[in-house]
Amino acid sequence: MKLSAIRLSLISVLLVTALVLNAQNKKKGAKEDNTIKFETLTKVKTSPVKSQARTGTCWDYATTSFIESELLRMGKGEFDLSEMYTVRNTYPRKALKFIRFHGAFTFGQGGQAHDVFDTWRKFGMVPEEAYTGLKLGLPTHNHSEMVSVLQGYLTTVKARKSGIITPVWQKAYDALLDVYLGENPESFDYKGVNYTPVSFAKQLGINPDDYIEFTSYALYPMWEKCIIEVPDNWSLEEYYNVPLDDFMNIMYNSLEEGYSIAWDGDVSDKYLSFHVGVAIVPEVEYSDASKETIKDFLNRPQDEKFIDQKTRDQAFIDYTTTDDHLMHITGVAKDQNGHKYFLTKNSHGTDRAYGGYLYMSDSFVRLRTIAVLVHKDVIPSKIKTKFGIK
Repeated sequence: MKLSAIRLSLISVLLVTALVLNAQNKKKGAKEDNTIKFETLTKVKTSPVKSQARTGTCWDYATTSFIESELLRMGKGEFDLSEMYTVRNTYPRKALKFIRFHGAFTFGQGGQAHDVFDTWRKFGMVPEEAYTGLKLGLPTHNHSEMVSVLQGYLTTVKARKSGIITPVWQKAYDALLDVYLGENPESFDYKGVNYTPVSFAKQLGINPDDYIEFTSYALYPMWEKCIIEVPDNWSLEEYYNVPLDDFMNIMYNSLEEGYSIAWDGDVSDKYLSFHVGVAIVPEVEYSDASKETIKDFLNRPQDEKFIDQKTRDQAFIDYTTTDDHLMHITGVAKDQNGHKYFLTKNSHGTDRAYGGYLYMSDSFVRLRTIAVLVHKDVIPSKIKTKFGIK
């Protein structure tokens, strides 16, 4: 073989070897770099992440955070509003409902976004420094004993040991709340000004009537108001019911316009991890897998199922989707494959992935959302017209 031919053959071998090694390195690098990555598309201003600690008051934390974002959007500045003031003024209304229904009604820590606005209408609002609700001497909230005591007391009242419902039961009930959470402030000083809860709420400029709740279930008549039959809707409030695509458009439009969303849904799905900070509906599911396997799975971008109205409705019917948590949606992001996610602020503190935030995929939100609350200004005109919303 001539020398030139030998050289050519050697160069060919080296080139093929280099290509193989390069491909192997790329494959190896892709495997190492296959962690899910998010690019923020839209994001509204928010107050810091808080922790509800050992309470079942996510509905309050999520909606209060939503209101704090509204105040930022309105140019009012950053506020730290008291979640426990709302809790203190919600429990008496829950108790009355429980007694009036002879105990055949939900009594517990849960609630909905509208409960915060109902309290705002009736009792106003106060800043955190005016009412912390920390009367037990603990650094964080723990309502376990309080709720057991309140439930036991109401059960005793309902039993009518004296033959009738006594006329003083509500006073005694309020006294229990005062012991555990503190008395309602009649007035307080804030930044050099004296307020009542009502006057403080008024100067903030939030109008509860500007906020509307939507759901999307074909189980109820579409384009009408409906009462969602979930335990935490104890006040039996109505929601506007729209088809799923319109429901999703309301959410995307809200965030694109710079408004956030109070979200109510299910977080019990095994493909949601607060520690990873991701929630999805994978196209291919594990029939049986450890938590660590699922975490590794969620740490990488996945193809997802398309969720239609029928799938969403069935999940509600068979309790696959239940009403168990409220959070605050503050933005939209996408992963490296272009799949969209809702950036969601939780109330479990910052010792989680993404500083206490969760990325819920479009498919997950379609499937696991019970309801949302938005400002009426972000509702598409077609939907406003159908419902007569001004």
